[in-house]
Amino acid sequence: MLRRIEKLLLDLAVISVIGLGGLITTTVLMRVFLNSGVPDAIVMVRELMVAAIVLPLAVTTAQRAHIAVEFVSNRLPENAQKALVVLGSVFGLLALAPLIYAGWREVVHAMTSGGFYFGELMLPKWPGRVIFLVGISFCWLRLLLMVIADVGAMRRGEALSETAYGSEG
Repeated sequence: MLRRIEKLLLDLAVISVIGLGGLITTTVLMRVFLNSGVPDAIVMVRELMVAAIVLPLAVTTAQRAHIAVEFVSNRLPENAQKALVVLGSVFGLLALAPLIYAGWREVVHAMTSGGFYFGELMLPKWPGRVIFLVGISFCWLRLLLMVIADVGAMRRGEALSETAYGSEG
């Protein structure tokens, strides 16, 4: 089930990137040819960027595709490398927890206050806040499951999987 949700979030991020391209292209063409622009384009670009960056984090985490500098850790014994991977994941859990808390507070505030961006369209603030919270929360959940699986693999003396998806990938 989590994989399906992660796939959906990834698809929504792709749609966001396509939407960004279309919105920016439309805005530029309207400015050049019609001396006009898309109303609140800057706000829409900002909100779509949040979706494009945050929604695929769980899939990136599951594929262990984050940027890593390994020139020192690759020289350590295999057990030390595994321990560093788990330590990094635990650190990620701790680092994301305050972001989830702050995201939750922002969602609640935006929904209860009815906050909106001042502009021609008066776009509400809550969708971007919800997108951020969903993306970060699923990344945290995937990271938690990976820590549990990695600790189990270490105890059994097995290698850590290349991805959280295993061979199904």
